[in-house]
Amino acid sequence: MHLNMSHAHTDNLNYGIIGNCKSSAIINEDSSIDWCCLPQFDSPSVFGKILDAEIGGSFKISTDDSYEITQEYLDKTCILKTKFDNGEDAFELCDFMPRYQKENGVYYAPPEITRVFKLIKGSPKFKVIYDPRLEYSQGETSTYIKDEFIISIVDDQKYDTLYLYTDLDKKSVLEAAEITLEKDYFISISYNEKINPSNLEHVNFEFEKTKVYWLNWCFKTPSYNTYNTEILRSAMTLKLLTFEKTGAVLAAATTSLPETIGEVRNWDYRFCWIRDASMVIKVITKLGHVKIVKKFIDFIVDLIPDKDEKLQIMYGISGEKMLTEETLEHLSGYHGSKPVRVGNAAFIQKQNDIYGILMDAIQYQIEKYTYEDDKHEELWSIVKSIVWVVEHNWKLADKGIWEFRQEDQHFTFSKLLCWVAVDRAIKISELIQQGKSAKKWESLRAEIYSDIIENAWSEEKQAFTQSYGTEHLDASVLLMEPYGFIDAKDPRYVKTVKAIEKELSHEGLLFRYKNNDDFGTPSSSFTVCTFWFINSLYKIGEEEKSKALFDQLLSYSNHLGLFSEDIDFKSKRLLGNFPQAYSHLALIDTAMNFNS
Repeated sequence: MHLNMSHAHTDNLNYGIIGNCKSSAIINEDSSIDWCCLPQFDSPSVFGKILDAEIGGSFKISTDDSYEITQEYLDKTCILKTKFDNGEDAFELCDFMPRYQKENGVYYAPPEITRVFKLIKGSPKFKVIYDPRLEYSQGETSTYIKDEFIISIVDDQKYDTLYLYTDLDKKSVLEAAEITLEKDYFISISYNEKINPSNLEHVNFEFEKTKVYWLNWCFKTPSYNTYNTEILRSAMTLKLLTFEKTGAVLAAATTSLPETIGEVRNWDYRFCWIRDASMVIKVITKLGHVKIVKKFIDFIVDLIPDKDEKLQIMYGISGEKMLTEETLEHLSGYHGSKPVRVGNAAFIQKQNDIYGILMDAIQYQIEKYTYEDDKHEELWSIVKSIVWVVEHNWKLADKGIWEFRQEDQHFTFSKLLCWVAVDRAIKISELIQQGKSAKKWESLRAEIYSDIIENAWSEEKQAFTQSYGTEHLDASVLLMEPYGFIDAKDPRYVKTVKAIEKELSHEGLLFRYKNNDDFGTPSSSFTVCTFWFINSLYKIGEEEKSKALFDQLLSYSNHLGLFSEDIDFKSKRLLGNFPQAYSHLALIDTAMNFNS
């Protein structure tokens, strides 16, 4: 495992994620739960220290400085182990969110976090620093002891509660008094009051069942000769970002972690972008996890009940269509990076690339899996309506993959994906209705192809550019080859890769683009672009260089092999929302090259 243990930055995103496909928690390498929303991913936070160190709220196990703290995942699981050891005394904290199948086949995934204290040796001493701040720290959270639990309550305009169950002394927990560990103990926090309060035996049972769940899940994932550990951790992380109830896939588990410290590129990523989710689903298909794939297809079918309904670029994880953006002014932001936003105004944007990406995923599913006839019919309706939308919209300008908030342009990537939409529709027609519709769509495909070849190529740059009639380069055009628009050995593609390397590559990391957007030139690298670039180098035959850059990029992950959205060019510190689905799906895709 290529883990970066140097910890050059104490303020790096050195966090682990635990979850159960309903919600998740982000846990610092020192054991502090600094972000958690309950009962589900997009609920208000109960711990939000990551967005405000003063008032955000957290839940930490604290020891004196004599203890060395190390953190790792229990192998092939999403159970996080934080070990405290000072030579004489040692204990382990195992954090997980329960998830396992019950006798009736239904998954048990309650909105709760369990922390098990396992005594290793000696008589370790620690304090529990328990400071929940419900409802994004709006209003006052009061915490006090009842007979069977500690309750936290906020009732300032909003009513919300959180319950803590433990076999430790409740008064010592609440007052952060020193506790000596003489045997194993547990703390469980639950959004709901428990009908049968927990005990250690029950908690250990849930621990083992959750462990077996993840071991089983990993066992169903193919094994690879190289980078298997990285592929598996990325696959588990993608699984953690799926919302089982609807089949939605989240872009990331957090909101407002900035792309650059102190700037305003801070967005809420706890939503389902059609683009990100469809790409995740395609990778998950390659890994053979059928259930996730089928649930996402259901999610899409449910989103588009009417043939004339336009597809939005993103939806809430329960299928919400209105994602009004608000600013939480009372929170100071990650390392002072305001504003903190909830909701995302981008939901109203027009991005023509989403149709092709979704169609690509659908075609891949239909090819791989058999669906019931009625599902095929519903999918076929969607396919036809997408082709209709593309036919009427592909010549129009849009906001593009990077969601420029200025005037619309003719982005090469959007045109490419319009071509993909029609190309995949033709393939789907051949798969499920003997190509009856394919004939009438072939001329449309040819027309879009010619348009791109004619207008996206710059003689001056000797490359395909970001948008028609400009000289700006853009990492997204590297996807022309993976989407089958152009052959990897085509001189125009090779020249484009070379031009992008020359202009957008910086110390092995890539700019998305260098032209000014609404916020000035980015000072951080969008991680997925570097994976795309490594992938394209591999495809044009520069395999050694590609592998060296891949190893270098992997070394920038955090101590657990996790990636956020961005990497700072200078310091190589992780930035942006975390963990980022896009980064991990691209890691898997790229690693698969080296196993072909």
